[in-house]
Amino acid sequence: MSAEASVGSHDADSVQSAVPQPACHSTDEHRNPGLMGSKYVKLNVGGSLHYTTVQTLSKEDSLLRSICTGATDVTIDSEGWVVLERSGRHFGLVLNFLRDGSVPLPEDHRELDEVLKEAQYYRVQGLVQHCLNVMEKQQDVFESVCRIPMITSAKEEQKMIATCRKPVVKLQNNRGNNKYSYTSNSDDNLLKNIELFDKLVLRFNNRVLFVKDVLGDEICCWSFYGEGRKIAEVCCTSIVYATEKKQTKVEFPEARIFEETLNILIYENNRSGPGGLHLLDSRGSGSSLGAGQSEEEGAVGGDRRVRRIHVRRHIMHDERGHGQQTVYKD
Repeated sequence: MSAEASVGSHDADSVQSAVPQPACHSTDEHRNPGLMGSKYVKLNVGGSLHYTTVQTLSKEDSLLRSICTGATDVTIDSEGWVVLERSGRHFGLVLNFLRDGSVPLPEDHRELDEVLKEAQYYRVQGLVQHCLNVMEKQQDVFESVCRIPMITSAKEEQKMIATCRKPVVKLQNNRGNNKYSYTSNSDDNLLKNIELFDKLVLRFNNRVLFVKDVLGDEICCWSFYGEGRKIAEVCCTSIVYATEKKQTKVEFPEARIFEETLNILIYENNRSGPGGLHLLDSRGSGSSLGAGQSEEEGAVGGDRRVRRIHVRRHIMHDERGHGQQTVYKD
């Protein structure tokens, strides 16, 4: 009897072990052994519902194909929806790429980066490569665009110049900072200075950082920086003392501005050395100045100096008649 009881007990244990054990997760969800026997699939991706076919999901060797074959475990709710714990914002775009082999991508760089992250998560390599190609084209476009920073404070200007590895050319343009009226040619010369700035930006954009300052004290002044310090300055304004009133005059020393821009290129990629500095310092009296211009040397830390080129600051103009002598007063 004891042997029979033992056998009976053993059979009971065998029958009990053959009964399927309940899943370790909630009773209304179960793990899917594979979807290849089905034709259609219902997907719940972060609350976004999608209805597609197993054939579409299996087009590329991706995470979605491994879900269909059962190689990757997924959760299926009580209504038969495959639940993917992922944002569903761009999942429709992933499905459309699997259906058609190509898909229009968003132009916004941030959204494009989000699509790339989703494509990498689902391991859809075709879409990953498509995103990378579009990003590369956008990068080429961005690099060809000239961007000119606008100075908003003195602190921002100092930080920008100190951290920039390129030479810096700054145009200070503030027409409203004037107590007197302008001479007849001043507005035209002011526009010419701005146009020259734009032309220099287009020509030296990849080699020099160009910045604008519309909040400074000067009406029109060019500043040239290298290795974080000011190298030269060209001031284009002067005061005209007429018989009855004072006027502000704006000059356009085009040749000198262009010359200083070329000189600043010696500081490109930190190429300036003792020879380069000696070359700049030796310019001094040998450089040609335009009519009505003067050059000053101002000390800036040790032996380093800033070349300041000005049109004459004070001009006495006798308006008694055409052809009469103009007297300059320094």
